[in-house]
Amino acid sequence: MTSSVIDSTPNVTFVIAAFNAADTITRAIDSALAQEGLTVEVVVVDDCSSDATVALVAAIQDPRVRLIALESNRGPGGARNAGFDAARGEWIAILDSDDTVHPDRLKRMIERAGACDAEIVVDNLDILSLDGRSIRMFQEAQLARQPLLTLPAFIESNVLFRSEHNYGYMKPVFLRRFLEDHGLRFDETLRIGEDYILLASALACGGRCAIETSAGYVYHIREGSISRVLKLEHIDAMMAADKVFLSRYTLDPRSRSMQRKRTRGFRHARSFLVLVEQLKTRSLAGALKTALADPLALQHLRMPIAARLRRVAAPSAHSAPSVPPP
Repeated sequence: MTSSVIDSTPNVTFVIAAFNAADTITRAIDSALAQEGLTVEVVVVDDCSSDATVALVAAIQDPRVRLIALESNRGPGGARNAGFDAARGEWIAILDSDDTVHPDRLKRMIERAGACDAEIVVDNLDILSLDGRSIRMFQEAQLARQPLLTLPAFIESNVLFRSEHNYGYMKPVFLRRFLEDHGLRFDETLRIGEDYILLASALACGGRCAIETSAGYVYHIREGSISRVLKLEHIDAMMAADKVFLSRYTLDPRSRSMQRKRTRGFRHARSFLVLVEQLKTRSLAGALKTALADPLALQHLRMPIAARLRRVAAPSAHSAPSVPPP
């Protein structure tokens, strides 16, 4: 890969955090470089891969591609922050190393953002299964009813066990100047839920988030990939991150109401996970105590196992998304 740089400022910087992504990284980069109607650069941040990821990226002879090899593993949030720091584009787009984007995605999204005077823009998603079938995540009519994604709607969609349509799966594109002006970066202490906190913080800062109803981002489900199921430490980390978020921003009344629902959802999820573990270890006294303290945890046991796992699954840079019901 040549070390020359692009003299003019690109319209978009794609930031790709990569960890042992040799099987998919070239496909992801190619889809980013194929964007039509605008100029792009691709910043690949390798998070200490042990496979051929670095060699594959370094071999790409395209001045629009830059490689940053981290000296220590920083997780998906830390790798993306390194990409943010290196980005020169007017807009920053996040692309997971095992996914792709349609060629007209960024052109459509930036046009939508301009029409709405927005600093952030999200779009619909396609999920590509192993057999090549494509499933649309959100109905376009549903998204068309709300041209802007608001903070209360975003928080409400991220309430565990309650939300059918999780907007946390959307991959936002940010105006770089907006991120820099507000000092917005990923929380590197989080290994799950870091995407949520970043977009919630951007909305809490007053950012306007336009919604492009058509699908431009493609999740690729790979063999052996499953949605990552939440563990107690994940719940505790996200609850702690929410406390920091609430200490930094003053929310409007409706956002505060949705945040209370989200907090209750975390508490119920935590009780549910504790209850499941107690039942697995045959701690019946402990299970009874948990069930009496939080009856909703007991109710969740009646859910079909597939639906239960789907509802406690969280978006992750390295896992397949769970598909909301139609």
